Amino acid sequence: MALLRSLSAQRTAISLVYGKSNGSVAVAACRSFQRGRRSGSEAAAPVAASAVVARGGDGAGGVRYLHSGDRPMQASTVVQPELVATSESVKRTTQQRSPPPAGSPAGSPQRDPLDVSFNDPIAAFKSKTTWELMRAYLVYMICSSEKLVEHNMTLMKWSKQVLGQRLFTALMKATFYGHFVAGEDQIKIIPTLERLRSFGVKPILDYSVEEDISQEEAEKREVESSVSSAIDNKDNKEEDSMPQYHVDKSFADRRYKVSSARTYFYLNEATCERNMEIFIKCLEAVSGATFGTGITAIKLTALGRPQLLLQLSEVIMRTRKYMEAMVGGEGNVLTHHKTIKDLEKYYASLGDNKNVKDFLKNVTSDKEGILHLFPWSGIVDEDSQLSDTFRVPDPQTGQMRRLISQIPPKEEEMFRNMIRRLNTIVKAAADLDVRIMVDAEQTYFQPAISRITLEMMRKYNKDKAIVFNTYQCYLREAFREVNTDMEQAKRQNFYFGAKLVRGAYMDQERARAQALGYPDPVNPTFEATTAMYHKTLSECLRRIKLMKDSSEDARKIGIMVASHNEDTVRFAIQQMKEIGISPEDKVICFGQLLGMCDYITFPLGQAGYSAYKYIPYGPVEEVLPYLSRRAQENKGVLKKIKKEKRLLMSEIRRRLIRGQWFYKPKGNYVPI
Repeated sequence: MALLRSLSAQRTAISLVYGKSNGSVAVAACRSFQRGRRSGSEAAAPVAASAVVARGGDGAGGVRYLHSGDRPMQASTVVQPELVATSESVKRTTQQRSPPPAGSPAGSPQRDPLDVSFNDPIAAFKSKTTWELMRAYLVYMICSSEKLVEHNMTLMKWSKQVLGQRLFTALMKATFYGHFVAGEDQIKIIPTLERLRSFGVKPILDYSVEEDISQEEAEKREVESSVSSAIDNKDNKEEDSMPQYHVDKSFADRRYKVSSARTYFYLNEATCERNMEIFIKCLEAVSGATFGTGITAIKLTALGRPQLLLQLSEVIMRTRKYMEAMVGGEGNVLTHHKTIKDLEKYYASLGDNKNVKDFLKNVTSDKEGILHLFPWSGIVDEDSQLSDTFRVPDPQTGQMRRLISQIPPKEEEMFRNMIRRLNTIVKAAADLDVRIMVDAEQTYFQPAISRITLEMMRKYNKDKAIVFNTYQCYLREAFREVNTDMEQAKRQNFYFGAKLVRGAYMDQERARAQALGYPDPVNPTFEATTAMYHKTLSECLRRIKLMKDSSEDARKIGIMVASHNEDTVRFAIQQMKEIGISPEDKVICFGQLLGMCDYITFPLGQAGYSAYKYIPYGPVEEVLPYLSRRAQENKGVLKKIKKEKRLLMSEIRRRLIRGQWFYKPKGNYVPI
């Protein structure tokens, strides 16, 4: 596998040097430059998703042989154009540097004033050609049609049959695919990434290929991969089983009532290995085309059997219940500041019990209180055994009680494979000096996903933030989860990175909770979700401010405000101003989807804020399921928000009146 990856990487390098992309020579030169540079006194590494800047020196410290014959590539750095040793790359990169505004020191990047009403069509669309504006308007109009959107997948398949593959591909590139997707592979997306960068915007890269399988096939795969083979043994069934964390055929097709999130269905271990390789290629593409300032989004359901995430999620929730009984109330152990002595008192009635003594030896604690009943770091150890880890003494008998059902050896091996894949991806990110953003998923997977991601933060985010978690603020528990995780990061001294979103699974979550009879995990109203988002963001900013005021490294907390809601973006900007956090502090960044809300993203990037676009890419045919859902999502958005259409038409009209029919975007901005 390593040999194949090395050969693939070398082929990619050759393509970058001799390919047809306008940016290929510069990218190859920059990569070569990155390998030769990196003495301890040279420039600091670029900003990440949380806008956390790497310290000087050797960055991540790891070495990964990529795109190089025998020389190691180390952590990427911001490439100054005057240092790149090719005339072509010097010319192009210099074009991204503009004369500094009046009163600015020489060499300062161009910055525009920010209109926080986001009503400036010129600032919103100066990165687009006039044809791209017309295409965007056409796409939004089509997405506004109920009938066209409802039958969009059928219409696309019918069009392919009528037009043939070649004409159909051209049609897609001229419409939906061209608007929402950056390109077919990591070479063809480079011009899009370079143009974004020249207008102050960075990428979150996502390989958006998805299988086009029927509902029946999706349900079959999900049910088969979400039930342990040990479940047939009645002795292994748990009396206090939680229905939320078990598969239900009615909701086995996880695409149901989900419009935007990409969905993976487990087929076999080989498919998971291929997904790992794809994620690593995304990392390489981000590193090569963005000089290390980009991010790659991944999903844990792509890397392993979903049944293992279900079981781990259930044991986490059982642990919380066990702790609630221990402390005599709700809340996690961090809130109650319980100590080892408190635990000893809790088990005192059991006397001199060997099981209890052995258990207490493994409890992880600090000077403020117990952090975990179990050595949770073991779950990201490729040699860990889940069945042996999650055992607690019964407070009545002293016998060790298993909080997770017995997992057969084959499934234990599958879990270790999942963790190995994730470790491989994060190590590659550290070596390439780019970032990993772990996407949120359904609530029945999320406890396990968040726990694993937090342990990856503790393992890899020691000098800077490499791993980021995603928190869905439409959930009632969002504030508590973020606050608890930030507290753990503070106590254990690692960098914390979070992407705050509203969420992608609301309708599905509500329907499932009602059908299976557990409490609805979603906030009751849109206003309640907004309040949760703002409350959570305010707490993050408050902690950042406290660290800044006490001369600590404020970059130990990095937050991405991933929202298409301009009121939320304005709220974040206002909060930053009120508590004295500037864009230059590089702790807050903003993100929106490619093809949506350009009137928010680009003015932010051009005003000096850290701004990102979530960028899908992949072959036209294989991205059709993604495009289908994107059309569905835009239908709902455009019913409520017509602002982007209005601004688009305003800019199209302005250009046509001024004769700017063939306007060519030329950016002179440098992303923060």
